[in-house]
Amino acid sequence: MSKLLRKPNTIQSAPGVTIVQEVTSENSPLEYVGFKVVDLTPGAKYTENLSKVECCIVALTGKINVSAGEEVFDNIGTRESVFEKKPTDSVYVSNDRSFEVEGVTQARVALCYSPSNNQLPTKLIKAEENGIENRGKYSNKRLVHNILPDSNPSANSLLVVEVFTESGNWSSYPPHKHDQDNLPHESFLEESYYHEMNPQQGFVFQRVYTDDRSIDETMAVEHGDVVLVPAGYHPVGVPDGYESYYLNVMAGPTRIWKFHNEPAHEWILNRK
Repeated sequence: MSKLLRKPNTIQSAPGVTIVQEVTSENSPLEYVGFKVVDLTPGAKYTENLSKVECCIVALTGKINVSAGEEVFDNIGTRESVFEKKPTDSVYVSNDRSFEVEGVTQARVALCYSPSNNQLPTKLIKAEENGIENRGKYSNKRLVHNILPDSNPSANSLLVVEVFTESGNWSSYPPHKHDQDNLPHESFLEESYYHEMNPQQGFVFQRVYTDDRSIDETMAVEHGDVVLVPAGYHPVGVPDGYESYYLNVMAGPTRIWKFHNEPAHEWILNRK
């Protein structure tokens, strides 16, 4: 059984509130990254008291209200499916605060966590504030929505990004890693991948492996799965006929994304 692949495990924590995925430092090899997926019915409320962690609340699908102290953000969220491929709204909440998420419609929410001791302002990250990039060429094409990149100073540790990969393409490719605290060349960042497929019966392949092969897993990843990346390279391959979506959460001791391509495959970037 894979140590890095997490299947959905639905738990109803309150009426209308279903926890679909939950990754913590207690149940995973990750120390800097935590992650939850929560489904809400209309009117259902999820509340949480943060201790020494910060949280980015991402409205994956549906409409939600978010309140944190005196800050209230009503009717946020922009899409019924992630495969509409348009950015969505998110809310950043710092450590030692509480928040509530209420379903306006049927909604799926991602909660992205990392350690934090320096309290920052609560902030609505509007859909139109997401940086949009088209990366790659040939069979490595993907669309990127930067929700909370390292250029955005709104968080202490968290980095959050959405990636859409076309049918028959590869993503996070050529293989790259960020598991060495060796700046300015490479940063140490743990990572989680939350996956969705279109159509939902599809699957992708993701390999996570280190140079010394102390980690080396190749996984068939299905709709709603989470893949954990404590270290190593982590490419994703998408079969013909299906589209891939994943939400990445990264965090580490320094909030900067500096990656290292695997030398054996870096030549792919220079193809004519």
